[in-house]
Amino acid sequence: MKTNKMLGAIVGDIVGSRYEFRPTKSTDFRMFTPGSIFTDDTVMTLAVAKWLLEDETHTISYLIYCMQELGVAHPGAGYGARFDGWLCEEDPQPYRSWGNGSGMRVSPVGLYAKTMDEALALAALTASVSHNHPEGVKGAQAIAACMFLCRQGKTKAEIKEYVEKTFFYDLNRTIAEIRPHYAFDVSCQGSVPESIIAFLEGNSFEEVIRLAISLGGDSDTMACMAGAIAACMYPIPDDIVDKCNEILSDDLREIKDRFMDFIEKRQTEDKR
Repeated sequence: MKTNKMLGAIVGDIVGSRYEFRPTKSTDFRMFTPGSIFTDDTVMTLAVAKWLLEDETHTISYLIYCMQELGVAHPGAGYGARFDGWLCEEDPQPYRSWGNGSGMRVSPVGLYAKTMDEALALAALTASVSHNHPEGVKGAQAIAACMFLCRQGKTKAEIKEYVEKTFFYDLNRTIAEIRPHYAFDVSCQGSVPESIIAFLEGNSFEEVIRLAISLGGDSDTMACMAGAIAACMYPIPDDIVDKCNEILSDDLREIKDRFMDFIEKRQTEDKR
């Protein structure tokens, strides 16, 4: 049976897209509406997947090529102003961003890496081309590390302990405690820990997505990050998979399918 782990981040992005600028502080909302779309989170996630698929040496130049190629192909996906300019530059340079754009695009690394060292190194690479501020790099590494630990069968307690000791995020809070005073925050330091907490609290894939969005923040990106981790522990319901495949464009769906096939093949070979 084909793995759908790759869809974790994409589902979160699509479901959260409706609530990014119409925030909700409840978990009782429609998962899909006529306004549900994929955004820059999905486009850049699949750019990273394309890079991992097509460049075995993991060069920065090809990563930038993949990001610019898909970014230009999907110009209305909702990029931030600075990153939108970066996508069109002939020689794009990192600009010390600590934004959560690094965390939202890193999930293919979490599925690809064979060791924690590889996960952390590749995550840092995916962040460094634009989000090279220490907080930007740390946010990407934290999401990739959570995914890798999930794949290794670690418990939530073990994942929480690793993240706290390695990245110094405060995970000793609950969604109910955070929600009343939480506001839109695009920084890694202000959204990655909260997304991880949504994963730690949720008891199913859908519940994790709902908890992340219910904070009323940068909903698509937070659900993208939380969903990426959750998909490594929980199955994604078939109806949600089908709806997201329907919303994806043909080119993005093709990259997603190729990447899932690649990951599945690697996992089968590793078990031999």
